[in-house]
Amino acid sequence: MATTEEILKKVNELEIKSKRLTRHLFKGEYHSAFKGRGMHFKEVREYEAGDDIRFIDWNVSARLGHPYSKVFEEERELTVMLVVDVSASFFFGTQGMQKNEMIAEMAAVLAFAAISNNDKVGLLLFSDVVEKYIPPKKGRNHVLHIVRTLLTYQPKSTGTNLQEALRKLNAYTKHESICFLLTDFFADNYLDTLKASAQKHDLIGINLYDSFECHLPDIGWIELYDAESKAYVLINSGDQEQRRQWFQTYFDREQKVKQQMLQAGADYLHINTNEDYVKKLHQFFRKRHKK
Repeated sequence: MATTEEILKKVNELEIKSKRLTRHLFKGEYHSAFKGRGMHFKEVREYEAGDDIRFIDWNVSARLGHPYSKVFEEERELTVMLVVDVSASFFFGTQGMQKNEMIAEMAAVLAFAAISNNDKVGLLLFSDVVEKYIPPKKGRNHVLHIVRTLLTYQPKSTGTNLQEALRKLNAYTKHESICFLLTDFFADNYLDTLKASAQKHDLIGINLYDSFECHLPDIGWIELYDAESKAYVLINSGDQEQRRQWFQTYFDREQKVKQQMLQAGADYLHINTNEDYVKKLHQFFRKRHKK
């Protein structure tokens, strides 16, 4: 268990890193990748060539003797929800960072990107129950509270119930939000709830995985432990057919997850723990911006 001094140091490091990434890499991509809630009236000004005649304010124009146009601007304030898996399968890693460490960094980057655009940020932690919910708010202190929670929270349960997490998300959030769902999708029977969430929110699923989960190393007989089911299994990794089946099982499951996300109308990212997640997020924001 990390000391208070170590936790504060890590929080400070994440804040510095996140602000630098938000300022230098994401620039305007985050802002332009997500639409505001609509347009609202700002002011009236004199008509200029090229203005849409539908926005001429005829009452003001008649009173002042020449045409005036209404000016509108985008209502930018958004709510960002970070829906984060804290089940036992996330406390694992063989290369680069553990999945729970990467998730904390990614969430911090997304949270600071949000508040830099004056958006609200909230957090929902889940295992096979909703472990913790922090309602969306603005401000640096609120984001630091979220980051500290991500770094220090000790889950009460080990399993994964994605259906329950999404159901509670829909219940807690009354208005449309940008929802980043950070999980490894080791769950079943969540498609209907996923569709409901994607209809209500702008939902982005981020599937974090470790290389070991898809490529079994050739190191002979190994005993594996499933932290969620608490079951042990003995596997001969030296058997080529065993390694092929291991990869095929992962590939089939990943393709199923991807298909379900597309079917629900949600965006989907697939990120390895030894990849540059910043580059992947940057590419995602740019792709959204082009759309």
